[in-house]
Amino acid sequence: MGDELHVYTLDEALSALRFGKYQALVLAYAGLGWVSEAMEIMILSFVGPAVKSKWKLTSSEESLLTTVVFAGMLLGAYSWGIISDNYGRRKSFLSIAMVTSVAGLLSTFSPNYVSLLIFRCFVGIGLGGGPVFLSYFLEFVPVSHRGTWMVAFSAFWTAGTIFEASLAWVVMTRLNWRWLLAFSSVPSFALLLFYGLAPESPRYLCAKARTADAHRILEKMAFVNRTKLPPGILVSDKTIKENEESSLLRDTHMLSMTRKITDKLKSGFSSFFMLFSRKLIRTTLLLWVLFFANAFSYYGAVLLTSKLSSGDSKCGSKVLHADKSKDNSLYVDVFITSLAELPGLILSAIIVDKIGRKLSMVLMFVLACIFLLPLVFHQSAVVTTVLLFGVRMCATGTITVATIYAPEIYPTSARTTGAGVASAVGRVGGMVCPLVAVGLVTSCHLRLAVILFEVVFVLAIASSLLFPFETKGRELKDAVDAIES
Repeated sequence: MGDELHVYTLDEALSALRFGKYQALVLAYAGLGWVSEAMEIMILSFVGPAVKSKWKLTSSEESLLTTVVFAGMLLGAYSWGIISDNYGRRKSFLSIAMVTSVAGLLSTFSPNYVSLLIFRCFVGIGLGGGPVFLSYFLEFVPVSHRGTWMVAFSAFWTAGTIFEASLAWVVMTRLNWRWLLAFSSVPSFALLLFYGLAPESPRYLCAKARTADAHRILEKMAFVNRTKLPPGILVSDKTIKENEESSLLRDTHMLSMTRKITDKLKSGFSSFFMLFSRKLIRTTLLLWVLFFANAFSYYGAVLLTSKLSSGDSKCGSKVLHADKSKDNSLYVDVFITSLAELPGLILSAIIVDKIGRKLSMVLMFVLACIFLLPLVFHQSAVVTTVLLFGVRMCATGTITVATIYAPEIYPTSARTTGAGVASAVGRVGGMVCPLVAVGLVTSCHLRLAVILFEVVFVLAIASSLLFPFETKGRELKDAVDAIES
């Protein structure tokens, strides 16, 4: 009994190492990817109206500039998730940064509308990698206060939106939209510059049975954080399960496991099909509804602010600044509503580890309904801006909590695929929003648009309540078999 071998899991190692300088460096790199995505998304509020005026586009052509980005993100979110789960987080980072930076820079030199559409679609494909950065950081964070640290990660998105609004305010009033596109691609190039410093996820390595590589990364983490690893040998959920089942028919079992591993290697889509397994299908479908509603409401708040501030609406009473020059009103209103993301993040940080992920989302969706409802009736410019501020605040909060919840509910073997596909479905909401909801506002049907948003909020509340389990305080799992039904 004295020479019994001690083992420890990755979660036990992370808890012993605590959150330190090493995770802070990981946070900085992953957060840079989040800043890049936020800036490229926020740019849609400014480039669309500018290009429409420059090239005499129709409202449908202007909306298409937004739609093609989300179409690209739809494809990218699905693709990058599969690549990340099968070939590693770092390799996907390199591809994501290359696609986003090159396409973003090339769109600066677009000679016409069609070429701009193509380049922005490729930018969207790169932006679809956002969930990979989120899952990557999540896999370095100890269980304790994980929700709070993931909210801190989401602050990079808010920083990106506020910085983009400030940048547009400066650049668009002095230069033009091409310069704004160029400056906005800088964070993506920075990802390439610092790529060599980013470590692979130890949780991904454990899931791929590369525990020795994972242990080396944990040793570096212990050195940087000035802490110590637990005594014993690092094991993963998969290793523990295999050891428990290997007492009988060892040879037959190993042949069966070898066959299963070979089949998985042959199929790069195994992580996708895993989402529809008996233990995950309910969660997957509910998560799709949640992400669709989140994207629809968030980008709706952003684009509504842009649309009501543009001054070109035929519905004079519903325009925020119909009585003054529109040169600066768009940038002022978008900047103000972007600041709404700060209280949204603060609210999320306060409640996410106290009342849990599910109740946090329900609470903020209910608040969003309350803020939006008065817009069914005509309101003054100030009241409308305040109400949109509240909607944007709550939408930010629900997206923040949902992006924490999504990778937590999936095992490591399907984490970025699951979060990526859910994000891809959310992009459908982003694609539909400018064509439907914003189109209703353009056609002077603001009341109908508000009712539509309220219906979407109700669906989101229902899906949040129906999720099978809460993830607050739970350890991340490496295999599907470890997930509770």
